[in-house]
Amino acid sequence: MLRFIMSFFGAIFSMVTLGVGMLALSLGAVFWIYGSDLPSHESLAQYTPPTISRIYSTEGRIIDEFAQERRLFTPANEIPDMVKQAFISAEDKNFYQHSGYDTRGIAAAVIDAVKSRGQDVRGASTITQQVMKNFLLSGDRRAERKIKEIILATRLEETLSKDKILELYLNEIFLGQNSYGVTAAAQTYFNKSLSELEPHEAAFLASLPKAPSDYHPVRNKERVTARRDYVLREMFQNGYIAEDTYEASVNEPLRTVQNGDFEPFRASLPPRGYFTDEIRRQLSQDFGEEKFFSGGFSVRATLDPEMQVEASRALREALENYDRSRGVWRGTGKTIEEAQLGTEADWRAALQGVKVPRDIELERPWHPAVVLEVGDSAARIGIEGVDEDEDGHWIPAEDVTWARKWNRETERLEDRANVAGDLLDVGDVVLVREMTSDDDGSFIRWSLRQVPVVEGAFMAMDVNSGRVLAMQGGFSYQHSVFNRTTQAKRQPGSSFKPFVYAAALDSGYSPATIVVDAPIEINTPQGLWRPKNYTNQFYGPTPLRTGIERSRNLMTVRLAQEIGMSTVARYAERFGVYDDMGLHLANALGSEETTVFKMVAAYAMFANGGERVEPTLVDRIQDRYGNTVYRHDTRDCVNCVDPNLPTGYGPRIVSDRERIMDPVTAYQITSMMQGVVDRGTAAGAVNLPVPTAGKTGTTNDAKDVWFVGFTSNIVAGCYIGYDQPRTLGSGASGGGLCGPVFQSFMEKAVAKYGGSEFKVPEACEFIKIDRFSGSRLPDGASGDNVVSECFRAGEQPIFGVQMDGGWAMGSGFEVIQPDGRAKQVTTSTGKKAVVGPKASFGTMSSGGLY
Repeated sequence: MLRFIMSFFGAIFSMVTLGVGMLALSLGAVFWIYGSDLPSHESLAQYTPPTISRIYSTEGRIIDEFAQERRLFTPANEIPDMVKQAFISAEDKNFYQHSGYDTRGIAAAVIDAVKSRGQDVRGASTITQQVMKNFLLSGDRRAERKIKEIILATRLEETLSKDKILELYLNEIFLGQNSYGVTAAAQTYFNKSLSELEPHEAAFLASLPKAPSDYHPVRNKERVTARRDYVLREMFQNGYIAEDTYEASVNEPLRTVQNGDFEPFRASLPPRGYFTDEIRRQLSQDFGEEKFFSGGFSVRATLDPEMQVEASRALREALENYDRSRGVWRGTGKTIEEAQLGTEADWRAALQGVKVPRDIELERPWHPAVVLEVGDSAARIGIEGVDEDEDGHWIPAEDVTWARKWNRETERLEDRANVAGDLLDVGDVVLVREMTSDDDGSFIRWSLRQVPVVEGAFMAMDVNSGRVLAMQGGFSYQHSVFNRTTQAKRQPGSSFKPFVYAAALDSGYSPATIVVDAPIEINTPQGLWRPKNYTNQFYGPTPLRTGIERSRNLMTVRLAQEIGMSTVARYAERFGVYDDMGLHLANALGSEETTVFKMVAAYAMFANGGERVEPTLVDRIQDRYGNTVYRHDTRDCVNCVDPNLPTGYGPRIVSDRERIMDPVTAYQITSMMQGVVDRGTAAGAVNLPVPTAGKTGTTNDAKDVWFVGFTSNIVAGCYIGYDQPRTLGSGASGGGLCGPVFQSFMEKAVAKYGGSEFKVPEACEFIKIDRFSGSRLPDGASGDNVVSECFRAGEQPIFGVQMDGGWAMGSGFEVIQPDGRAKQVTTSTGKKAVVGPKASFGTMSSGGLY
């Protein structure tokens, strides 16, 4: 009997042993099969997750950020213990005890699932397994994936520390609202740093990995609150928080940015504009878009926020003034159905969804609004961001009498408006701004506004360093992201002439050289070209200085012909205005297209004495580890770290910049452009308290108007025109439209950055000349006609020699006197004409520009 019993139990033991062996063998085979072809986990030790690239102003404030996945990487030692504990409690309470997979956790999850019937329990995957799933595995074929998770998790635990694994998890995990990682999520939901989080807020974040879309703080507020309280209970039971902290935390209401309890982080940033978007465009080209959006770059921009505000205001003001002078009302073209205007909540929700620009501010911000009612004379509006009052907000009749409505169906203008109803209908979405008294700032009325059709660009930069201080590429970035400063190629007109004159000065001419201002006829493949001056007048032999001050086209064409267009093109390319300039003679008048960005940079080289300067929007770029990967300023500071530097002495900066023109030539052309501002084509628009030089530009039919100018340290340029070129109207000019933009901006720039006399080269020798005739005057001469001109020292200037470019003036030509009296002249073709204030000469075209 005993033998039988022993045999029976022996058989049972053998079967169990054999079964266990077979099970172990089977499990081993399964793990060997799935473990033989797994991705390498070792790369995670060097893993660098995609992180936000941020742009900072010169003051060190964040002004924009770019990311495909909004993530801010935070090392494990900088993540507060409370945040770690919240996620461990929610996702893997035995994290610090297991070796990659948690048998106790799996058992507990099964029991919890049975007890709660699958409602709101923790999963069976450990944090290490989740790291494997997120980084190396896909989400398909769950059973196989679980086996692979366990295999990789055990391997990872042997390779990385627990803190490193937790660091990977807390920086990689998706937490909703395009937020990846705990740092970005804390900012998204609470606008706080990790160190500022309360226990209930950390618990809220730890609630989200399970199903971020199902735990939205607004749509699923009760559900996510319950999940948050569960995490808090786990934190208490695990000994991470005290009982009183737990009790206080679960009684806290759920407050988030999405519920309107905190200002969103984005609200602290300025609206995205042309400057930071241009940085994005340039750095995406330099580093690649993928690397820029995910590389975690810290970009120190050259932007001066105060000057950027002035640049946008000055350009917008000019564009709006021009637009309102046309007297045409177009509105936004957007409407809201009357059925959506029933209650205040209805129209506010509908208005919020309408895409109109919200980044416009001219003295006061512009607000989107919707027309709620049209009365006999006024129209009642509801305004986004402005509380309703008892009487409502109204557009009075007096605000609309400037305009005629553009009928989009008939494409015709209607009669001039007398009452608000002549322009507006119920449901129209409009832009409005508050009008206030200049005396005491009291409210006057709400006023209709519209985005102009005419566009423009403005840019300002430091003439010595090339640092771009401000850039406005259009009226509104939210209306049009096309950056007209860098992307719009337009004809610069007469603003190109300084490069022709600079080439001539370097070719042996002087500011006193006489050039014949008389009619020209040139046969071209397109027909006979007869360039003309803006005034339709001809002035005979004239000094170079007066030619540029008065922007004489005929003198410029003769000058370009004399020195050769190849020489002009070489100068334009050297200054960076063009990459490969055409040799057509009309290009001397600025008929070839370029950008404001290139023109402003080129003028900076006149201002700094003829040294090459590269424009930049970025001072420095650092990678995610703080290493500098780009630095614009490569100058050498010889004694910046010298502790013995005498008090009051600045450090010595050594520049290796290339000299691209003679400093005397740079000063001569600068002095001549001072004449443009003091008494030439810009005299009525630009008047600053420091020496200022510049040049206007107006193309044929006034399709493009320009002004580019500079002081001793700041250069700025403006362009205005329609995106689809058409005339700006009779009387439009660079001085009249762009000059005030330059003046308005530079008044603030001079107040901040100052200015001084332009530096005079040592090789300058000054001689007084008559600016009308170019003749030499005595040293003691004075008067409006006298100018002290710089000549190269050691060279004997020759006065009285005339240059005609190869087109003879004709023996009958008489010089027009400064008083403008008409004279009879003989042109280069032998024809006779009367020239003067009312004179004309056949049918003439400027061929582009004046």
